Amino acid sequence: MIEINGDRLLADLRALSRIGARDGGGISRTAFSAEDILARRWYRDRCQEAGLKLTFDGLGNMTAHHPDDEGRTPAVWSGSHIDTVPNGGPLDGAYGTLAALECLRRITEEGLPLARPVRALVFTDEEGNYGHLFGSYGLVNGYRAEDLAGMVGRDGDRLIDTWQDFPFRSEQPITPLDPATVAGFIELHIEQGPKLELAGLDIGVVSSIVGLGGGRMEFRGRADHAGTTPMPLRADALQAAADFLTTLPQLAAKVSDAAVATCGILRLSPDAANVVPERAVCTLDLREPSRAGIVALHAAVETTAREVAERHGVDVVWEPDQIIDPTPMDAGKQQAIRDACDAHGFSRQDMPSGAGHDSQNLATITPTGMIFVPSHEGRSHCPVEYTDPEQLVRGANVLLTTLLSLAS
Repeated sequence: MIEINGDRLLADLRALSRIGARDGGGISRTAFSAEDILARRWYRDRCQEAGLKLTFDGLGNMTAHHPDDEGRTPAVWSGSHIDTVPNGGPLDGAYGTLAALECLRRITEEGLPLARPVRALVFTDEEGNYGHLFGSYGLVNGYRAEDLAGMVGRDGDRLIDTWQDFPFRSEQPITPLDPATVAGFIELHIEQGPKLELAGLDIGVVSSIVGLGGGRMEFRGRADHAGTTPMPLRADALQAAADFLTTLPQLAAKVSDAAVATCGILRLSPDAANVVPERAVCTLDLREPSRAGIVALHAAVETTAREVAERHGVDVVWEPDQIIDPTPMDAGKQQAIRDACDAHGFSRQDMPSGAGHDSQNLATITPTGMIFVPSHEGRSHCPVEYTDPEQLVRGANVLLTTLLSLAS
């Protein structure tokens, strides 16, 4: 049985983790940033060393393939992303991206005659600096020019300004991918939760992926002097936002036991200690396993925010994100992953994903599966994100066996 080069994969993960590394152990590689450009150049160099061709589209999504497979379709795809959350960890996205590349390298090194070509993908901005699963959503659905023109990042920068000189983005039109060119997609990822480790299992076979929503809730009050304006006469945007944010746990609980609502960014204006805040912008992340639940959660946060704003004498504007539907994984791809686990003698269990992934966009156009490996203590999106190296190699070997099965 052909296996990956585990030492090479682990060395690649260490090398990529140094790009965007921060004091204290975290990694910051926001999409379209200088660190993102460095990481893409590093990935391009690895492709060139392996004799692979790398192409990219108008969103910056990158595809690696053997030159002899140019134009051959449909292809079996695998990959993930290399952008990170601010001060994130070394494995989220990077692991699946580099494991897919390693699988393609091993297939190339062995010169395997496959019925379908295999391609390794790097998706742009999975972490949602500009939009939920930005690159894979655009790859599947396309974007209108006005949609892109209105996108603003978490730091307040406009997308159309940020990517003006981005070297890994083509000028071709941003149009949906032809589903006939893809025979299937498999994504390898860390679990980002504690279930596999607690159960002492090697592999999770993902059955479905949670739905994603959210948006910007902006409370608009009035700026006043912090020392001379009596409390009853204030229109304090922050007080309204704070009141609203305390309701999120109850709003999620009313929708379902699995629903979650998070405010990860809170921005104030004019942002001075001696000025009553005129504006408070809450960036919300909403998740729930059902489409109906996500829609209900969106409606609940909007209704509650308006009630809170009225109590505080301020205005509120809700700018919802595009909802990413909950997505079941393909039954055939799940079975192929189970078969690969059994072939290697690895323990496994079927499980849903509480995190969003590019796979849920790909699943709308092609049969899709996901493979999980354990996350130590379930920690992710933080500097202590860790998976035992042996588990990383096991997951990559399951991926390779699965891809060979599908490509044959």
